[in-house]
Amino acid sequence: MNKPITCDIFCAVIDNFGDIGVCWRLAKQLAHEHDMTVRLWVDDLLSFHRLHSAICPDMLIQHCSGVEVRQWESTFLKLSFPKVEPAQLVIEAFACELPERYVAAMVEQECKSIWINLEYLSAEEWVAGCHCLPSPHPSLPLTKYFFFPGFTPQTGGLLLERDLIARRDAFQNELHTQATFWRALGVPLPKPNEVRVSLFCYENLALPELFSTWAKTNIPILCLAPEGCVLPQVAAFFERELVVAGDILQCGNLEVRILPFIEQERYDELLWACDINFVRGEDSCVRAQWAGKPFVWNIYPQQDNVHIKKLGAFMELYCTGLQPDAAQALYSLWEGWNIGHNIGQTASTNSKHAWNEYWKHIALLRTHAHEWSQHLSGNSLVLNLLNFVEKIDRMRNLECKSDFRVSRYENSTRTTGG
Repeated sequence: MNKPITCDIFCAVIDNFGDIGVCWRLAKQLAHEHDMTVRLWVDDLLSFHRLHSAICPDMLIQHCSGVEVRQWESTFLKLSFPKVEPAQLVIEAFACELPERYVAAMVEQECKSIWINLEYLSAEEWVAGCHCLPSPHPSLPLTKYFFFPGFTPQTGGLLLERDLIARRDAFQNELHTQATFWRALGVPLPKPNEVRVSLFCYENLALPELFSTWAKTNIPILCLAPEGCVLPQVAAFFERELVVAGDILQCGNLEVRILPFIEQERYDELLWACDINFVRGEDSCVRAQWAGKPFVWNIYPQQDNVHIKKLGAFMELYCTGLQPDAAQALYSLWEGWNIGHNIGQTASTNSKHAWNEYWKHIALLRTHAHEWSQHLSGNSLVLNLLNFVEKIDRMRNLECKSDFRVSRYENSTRTTGG
């Protein structure tokens, strides 16, 4: 097989848009940059449509951006999944569990598919030890391999399109391009000394205190918030029943503009254009790092505060080489943003202090963010994945040749009576 030419990606949209966001970027990159025939199986086309408006929620089979998109149900019964020929490369995104009928078809193949379980992103140390490990099926002659995205060469790297950094640099160096972007978004050009912040987060107890702090700063802050689950909190802060796309809200030196939910390419440009980006989950966190701008990550909350340990592992890695006072300022703001605060005077004071310390070190944080994106850019997930797939294929070929030699030897000894 060497390099695979067909790929099936299975995605179950568990919550929000992170799962489908990652899978859609992966599918497009495999198709566009590596000429692969890609089928993307998605169980929630309505969420997919919000992310990419060309997707029709009612079409079971459709083609978009060079990718065949198919609807499936992650709860499909054995015989309800369509009968298809499995691809050479099968990617089970985030342990979504392949349909039984599809797995049965994989078993029947003479040349077995290479089965990858694409895991969630983590900076924890244990990831390097589990990356690329095989997981033999308990009852079938199939092996699945774990593939962990990550930030070090010992992991799978991050999704990075071949031309992304060049496009980002061209955008950030061309004021005319930025002006065109702002006009298309319906947002005025930046004012002198204005700070532009993008806000994409989960419901967050720390948000009212942060808004209050921004309203009282001595610099104008324009907060750009795409539609999402945080809007009820935004409405409550401004004493509104609800807010919708197009609304403009003002409090002191803080102006909040509600944006429509924007597609991935435009969201990338929003990250490139803003001074600071508040992001959530996995996909937007990675894109914020490619933006080369200071960012604040709202990690996906988990039971028993497991996510705080994951956040700490990333902060430790991200702050490597950063001046200690600047690193401490980042720690304070990120931890407060993710743990949340109790409502009250103490929370307001903590939020104000954390933001002021962060802003005091913003020049160092800008430089660090840009250097960090350069540091990561040599570790492409897609290239690492395809190299790993080719390695598995070579190992299989060697095993087949070894089995063939053993078979010939056994036949020879039987013939000669050895």
